[in-house]
Amino acid sequence: MRNPLLPTTIMGLMVLQAQAGERNLERLQDEAVERLQAYVRIDTVNPPGNESRGVEYLAQLLDAAGIKYETAESAPGRGNLWARLEGGPGKALVLLHHIDVVPADPRFWTTDPLGGEIRDGYLYGRGTLDTKGLGIFGLQAFLELHRAGKPLGRPVIFVATADEEAGGAFGAGWLVTNRPEIFADAGLLLNEGGFGIESGGRQMIGIEVAQKVPLWLRLTVTDRPGHGSAPWPQSSVTRLVRALDIVGGNPFEPRVIPAVDEYAKARAAAGIGSQSERGADLGAAIRDAAFLAQVRAEDPAFAALLQDTCAITRLQGSDKINVIPPQAWAEIDCRLLPDQDPDTFVALLRTLIGDEGVEIQKLMSWGPTTSPLDSPLFAAIEAVGARHHPGAKVTPAVLNAFTDSHFFRERGIQAYGYSPVMLPIEEVMRVHGNDERLSIVNIRRGTVMMLELVERLVYAP
Repeated sequence: MRNPLLPTTIMGLMVLQAQAGERNLERLQDEAVERLQAYVRIDTVNPPGNESRGVEYLAQLLDAAGIKYETAESAPGRGNLWARLEGGPGKALVLLHHIDVVPADPRFWTTDPLGGEIRDGYLYGRGTLDTKGLGIFGLQAFLELHRAGKPLGRPVIFVATADEEAGGAFGAGWLVTNRPEIFADAGLLLNEGGFGIESGGRQMIGIEVAQKVPLWLRLTVTDRPGHGSAPWPQSSVTRLVRALDIVGGNPFEPRVIPAVDEYAKARAAAGIGSQSERGADLGAAIRDAAFLAQVRAEDPAFAALLQDTCAITRLQGSDKINVIPPQAWAEIDCRLLPDQDPDTFVALLRTLIGDEGVEIQKLMSWGPTTSPLDSPLFAAIEAVGARHHPGAKVTPAVLNAFTDSHFFRERGIQAYGYSPVMLPIEEVMRVHGNDERLSIVNIRRGTVMMLELVERLVYAP
């Protein structure tokens, strides 16, 4: 199936052919579409994950190419895979993605979330953006390096992991602890977290170098139980609801950290996002309540970079309608700006809630991590992105979510979040949302861009 490419992409293909010799890039792109479609159709929804199903699929492709690989289950069904191409003395490059995807309710999709349907120029399916698409881009580049057989200036490691959507304990976190030899000589890592955004004819490419810190908490209240027909003046449920009302009111003061300020200025220059022009002076803008309200409504991903946040996501009280329960609990997903200490934030929550009977328990947290800008991987992303999208503003970015990159940054590996796609700004909210999809143009162009990016890092000039 032939699909029209942007003129800049066609030029990119010609340059690639001139630099690296004759090869069938159209075949590589056709395979990428077919393989992503097949990958999306494999049910790896987490929970429970069942990532070993995805491992089996990737293993078949590596077997067909004659590439050795290893696999390991961190628990039954929680599969991980890695493969390595040997190279010269340079620090190894890791191409990382996660196999698991978040749940999708088919009632709110226009197609089967795991159907891999191609319609109107888009491939629909959970994981197309997060992160099976990135996985196929990396795999195609990895397979092409092997096929070409040219000496590499550094090793390249393809890694597919479990459990990122639940924190990575059965995936990347398990591998760095139990199979550290995989990453012993790694220096550079490419993962999810950044991409291109276009709005109003303008384009910006964000390369994730830092991210908000997750702090997952459980709030528990214990009080007198009773019959629903004779409620107490207060109960575990009413006290919990009062606490959650305070948290849900978003009482955390907005602030601008330097990395977000730089990112906002780049957005302003590119005209990307709600009220983007005010990013030129973000410190003044956040003092305007109307600005904050509009950005929260129209661009919540960027608004989340302006303060610590907590989202109420799970609740449990009684399991019977006429019973006042002795205990009620809620789980909240807090994300902290990198300058916020988690323990200090928990102490602030206790003060704001003002009820000593509300127990606050940490479920998951870790410290902030960043990657430097003076890196060959950052430079390669910048160069390839700018060449395929001339005029696009390339900028380091802070991610409002978290990824597995922190496991590697904590071990001195320079990790960057970037997928070689250019998304209309309204498409970004399909990540974890309804009708997640990726255009065929993006799949084909992204395949070429990933190959070019990797080649810049492994072949001597």
